[in-house]
Amino acid sequence: MTQSTKQPSLLQALIPLLALIIMLASSVYFFGEDSSYGPNQIALWVASGIALIIGFKNGFSWAQIEEGITDGISVALGAMLIILAVGSLIGTWLLSGTVPTLIYYGLELLNPSLFYAASCIICGVVALSIGSSWTTAATIGVALMGVASGMGLEPAIAAGAIVSGAYFGDKMSPLSDTTNLAPAVAGTDLFSHIRYMGYTAIPAFVISVVIFLFLGLNADTNVSLVRLQEMQSQLGSTFNIGWEMLVPLAVLLYLAATRKPALPTVFFGALLGGVWALIFQPDMVEQMAGETGLLAGIKVVWLAMSDGTTVSTGSTNLDSLLSGGGMVSMLNTLWLILSAMTFGAIMEKLGLLKRFIQGMLKASKSVGSLITGTIFTCFGANVLTADQYMAIVLPGRMFKEEYARRNLDPRVLSRTLEDSGTITSALIPWNTCGAYMFSVLAVSPFEYGIYAFFNYLTPLIAIVFAYTGWTILYLKPESHTQTQTQNA
Repeated sequence: MTQSTKQPSLLQALIPLLALIIMLASSVYFFGEDSSYGPNQIALWVASGIALIIGFKNGFSWAQIEEGITDGISVALGAMLIILAVGSLIGTWLLSGTVPTLIYYGLELLNPSLFYAASCIICGVVALSIGSSWTTAATIGVALMGVASGMGLEPAIAAGAIVSGAYFGDKMSPLSDTTNLAPAVAGTDLFSHIRYMGYTAIPAFVISVVIFLFLGLNADTNVSLVRLQEMQSQLGSTFNIGWEMLVPLAVLLYLAATRKPALPTVFFGALLGGVWALIFQPDMVEQMAGETGLLAGIKVVWLAMSDGTTVSTGSTNLDSLLSGGGMVSMLNTLWLILSAMTFGAIMEKLGLLKRFIQGMLKASKSVGSLITGTIFTCFGANVLTADQYMAIVLPGRMFKEEYARRNLDPRVLSRTLEDSGTITSALIPWNTCGAYMFSVLAVSPFEYGIYAFFNYLTPLIAIVFAYTGWTILYLKPESHTQTQTQNA
């Protein structure tokens, strides 16, 4: 804040948030599942306008606010570029036979009754190996959604299982960016942080798998063997199916596991998928091009990366499943992210977010209420700033001093930041993570959110532990003295 600007009141901090909540609820009521295709974006713009009025009243100039918006949006630019690259990857992997091959073998190997639990575990293992929930959802997740469709299973539950597993693996992986960020903000080391997270993450994951197992065993899985064989036959007659089609996936997972940068890794995966389509799916490429020749094939791949792939198998359901991708398919997601980041940037620049957190701190009398307040603040930051990194960094900075004052081990703060800041991001439709999951799984967070058990069981378990005191660590007296000396 400068001398010419005023500190906002708690009421001023709450007004834009309450207005946004009312408008988003109205958007869902009026437009249903189409609310993310424009209405939610307009709600975010209107809420931004309300925050702007408060900012002008408190003495901020447009130049100051515009600078804050620019800085805020720049935080998400890397993620937005990755989202565009993922659009191209999905387009070429559909064309190359990579996704159809995964679906083909998934129909052959996975039991419908065990599908939800198996999907959760598979995504957990893959995300743990590569450290990315986004890559897991865009590759294995897309294929599992196809298998679920072929088995006649509920897509919202399948998406919830994929998101649950992907976020468990991401959270527990030393390769994950958020898993590295949280201990850095809190002031502890990576592997101590991961071990300590196990107290909340592992019980939440085990409970989630058990619930998915129960849902699968009680699901209506009376899908006929004839139907599955028919679907496999259509896949086999449309694409060349074989293990060699999975090479692009293997290369991508290797690059991710060896911590190569995400954007070039994903885009290279998209280009490799295009090459694989030219080599292994010449009949389909020729059919789409309407002519023969290498240049005609390159044109088809080019269009798959930009506009996506359209497949004709003779089955309406399969055509819908195997058609999509391309950068164009991600533009609505980027619109939503830009709108949300604009709102969050304005709230932060005007000090409205900080004022909201200060009000939370005043109400935190016990350690239990402090940790609970941190969890809700991280969730609120995910709602307001629409970015999981902001939901870790901002609360982490603001609560760090209070945790030290109460002699709490830094691992308590780092775990709490992940238990809410990382995990709840996928539950919010306009957050970069929720919007991304919607774009790749084609199921809205409004639909899969109730089934993403891990993503809300983790913060709930953390709150229980906070009030019971179980697993809450305190600094030894000498460590606390040392910390105070360093902070002085």
